[in-house]
Amino acid sequence: MAKIDFGGTLEEVVTREEFPLEKAREVLKDETIAIIGYGVQGPGQALNLKDNGFNVIIGQRKGGQSWEKAKRDGFQEGVDLFEIEEACEKGSILQYLLSDAGQIAQWETVKKHLTPGKALYFSHGFGITYKDQTGIIPPEDVDVILVAPKGSGTSLRRLFVAGKGLNSSFAIHQDATGKARDRVIALGIGVGSGYLFETDFKREVYSDLTGERGSLMGAIQGLFAAQYDLLRKKGHSPSEAFNETVEEATQSLYPLIAENGMDWMYANCSTTAQRGALDWWKKFRDAVYPVFDDLYESVSSANEARITIQANEKTDYRTGLEKELKELSESEMWMAGAAVRKLRPENK
Repeated sequence: MAKIDFGGTLEEVVTREEFPLEKAREVLKDETIAIIGYGVQGPGQALNLKDNGFNVIIGQRKGGQSWEKAKRDGFQEGVDLFEIEEACEKGSILQYLLSDAGQIAQWETVKKHLTPGKALYFSHGFGITYKDQTGIIPPEDVDVILVAPKGSGTSLRRLFVAGKGLNSSFAIHQDATGKARDRVIALGIGVGSGYLFETDFKREVYSDLTGERGSLMGAIQGLFAAQYDLLRKKGHSPSEAFNETVEEATQSLYPLIAENGMDWMYANCSTTAQRGALDWWKKFRDAVYPVFDDLYESVSSANEARITIQANEKTDYRTGLEKELKELSESEMWMAGAAVRKLRPENK
């Protein structure tokens, strides 16, 4: 493992240099990797592993949309596409990539196929960390490991096809075979990670849930909505409000921040923008810090897990969810966004 200075803190990371793809293939040459679930993370991880030369099969409920998607992606029924239980029986590594609610629902089916020496793989620490609510407690004679790409399954696949890679975290909850570390790192390389940093299941889910509700999705939507609504109330047109709130951020500034960092962005913008950003960023930080503090407490106390599990147990959850999502899609801001996206040169 390489030691990297992350802002003054030395951390060990695994890169493709010290753990090349050839080594990963050697570690897993006798393994059958069963991808259980073909929804959000399943397709990207499965296709990347397959293209990298690993033995991959899919376990999915027959006849559903995800089953049909797996077929369109080249998996063949009876060859490398099976019902969940049959895939669990055939696999030596079970990549449990169903939704958190789906993992709870299918746990008893999966558990009975976790025979000694197998590995149970997650891409999220939810099921294990909140075991008192999920009931997911693996037998002691299997490896329990995690690789969590820092992005969507769609991004993981797109970057892989482009010859790039997302960074991922990895964790070992249980090493029953003495091979868990090699297994999890090989899988992390196999799914297309650019590099891997070590964590544990609890820290992964705490940071992940905080990020999803915070700066990755929840807080960003709230920030966008607040600025857009203010500009509209002050007389700005929908196109102007959207362009100044979202389009410039996502199409111009965020990609540059991703490439070079916020410090670079501050140093390479107009003096007016620079002065204003320097004067206001701490005010925003101080304003939202208490909200993030409340959020983290809700995550660490398992309150967010309880809310998620109880919501998914409601028979009308999907109907209510569609209404909530419709509120976003039919809001003026995102309808304006749809119009703006159509006007981009690459979409004309």
